[in-house]
Amino acid sequence: MKVLVGVKRVLDAYVKARVKPDGSGVVTDNVKMSMNPFDEIAVEQALRFKEAGQVEEIVAVSIGPAKSEETIRTALAMGADRGILVEADAEIEPLAVAKVFKALVEKEQPELVLLGKQAIDDDCNQTGQMLAALLGWAQGTFISKIELGDGNVTVTREVDGGLERAQIKTPAVVTVDLRLNEPRYASLPNIMKAKKKPVDKTTPAELGVDATPRITTLEVQEPPPRAAGVKVASVAELVDKLRNEARVIG
Repeated sequence: MKVLVGVKRVLDAYVKARVKPDGSGVVTDNVKMSMNPFDEIAVEQALRFKEAGQVEEIVAVSIGPAKSEETIRTALAMGADRGILVEADAEIEPLAVAKVFKALVEKEQPELVLLGKQAIDDDCNQTGQMLAALLGWAQGTFISKIELGDGNVTVTREVDGGLERAQIKTPAVVTVDLRLNEPRYASLPNIMKAKKKPVDKTTPAELGVDATPRITTLEVQEPPPRAAGVKVASVAELVDKLRNEARVIG
């Protein structure tokens, strides 16, 4: 089985995002960038399948600027076999990403596509679902447990009421959630080996995909500062404030 894994270059999860002075977006210059945390979980799961002898090849795919090759190299250092970089300097939206993945799926013929449930920069949570629809494949989203079978995948997904277990046929698109696993750190020898692993480069246009943005960001704003807390002298005063000021109780 071949697995295609998406890895997106995003602002590091531990870096505080700062809005540009003109409000056009978030500052990314001279800021630490890393692999999207949910994508790390997807890579880790693919590696565990390979270690169990269930997967033969893992292909890491990133769509973005040339620097996204660093993110692919991270996946290769973790244990992925090869990478594909789809260079796109402009912001690329989920639908275009899904179309790029569709083109790559038709070229690579994987049986499983593993993606993070969402990217922490835009929080769209759309690519996996759109890709499954474009391909006409089965899909499993928000997955916290996954087992490969013969021609099927058994998944446990997180829903509002708890957990839902389902069996879907392969080929399939699966988006993973935080509780699936704990991603490994790449060792120094593997980091060195990753430099020699192949990374193919292409563009959306070469894949026949129109990546022209359909959405225009009008303005990005910092969230409003939180108001300071208020101490109350008694339960009666608390209830009064909740009822008359906050209006959260009747």
